[in-house]
Amino acid sequence: MALRNILKDGDAALLKKSRDVTDFNARLHKLLDDMRETLIDANGLGLAAPQVGVLRRAALVVDTSVETEDIEEQIIELINPEIIASSGEQEGAEGCLSVPGVYGLVKRPRLVKVRARDRHGREFEAWGEGLTARAFCHEIDHLNGIMFSEYVSRYLTDEEIEEMRRERDEDGA
Repeated sequence: MALRNILKDGDAALLKKSRDVTDFNARLHKLLDDMRETLIDANGLGLAAPQVGVLRRAALVVDTSVETEDIEEQIIELINPEIIASSGEQEGAEGCLSVPGVYGLVKRPRLVKVRARDRHGREFEAWGEGLTARAFCHEIDHLNGIMFSEYVSRYLTDEEIEEMRRERDEDGA
């Protein structure tokens, strides 16, 4: 496994639509393994292949509903994912590894069901609620060349971001 460089906002590759994965081979597995290591190193909740310069429909999402200290057990690999159902609405702070330090308020569905394939090509479905639903939407948007900034109703100030971090650190302590 190897850390991959995360492309930053302004890179044209982030605005391109990704192509379907058709070969579920060692090359795909290497990409997924590298993305996993990169995601964990960046302390993110999701990472899409275009963010590491690969225009294929592959993404990782951290399922925050899985109660474990091992981040590896929380990561869901999504190949050729599509949202097949959604309900409700949530508005909350959203950021992106490709836009470090920037957060904005974004409306997303509260509950999302995705259909995807695993690294071996087997189809599966997964539900996400709250933060996981937000991550599903965010990463699938990346696969379609859409950045979260297109949905931001208001960017958060530095003070609001600092308060958000303090609350997160207090919750995690």
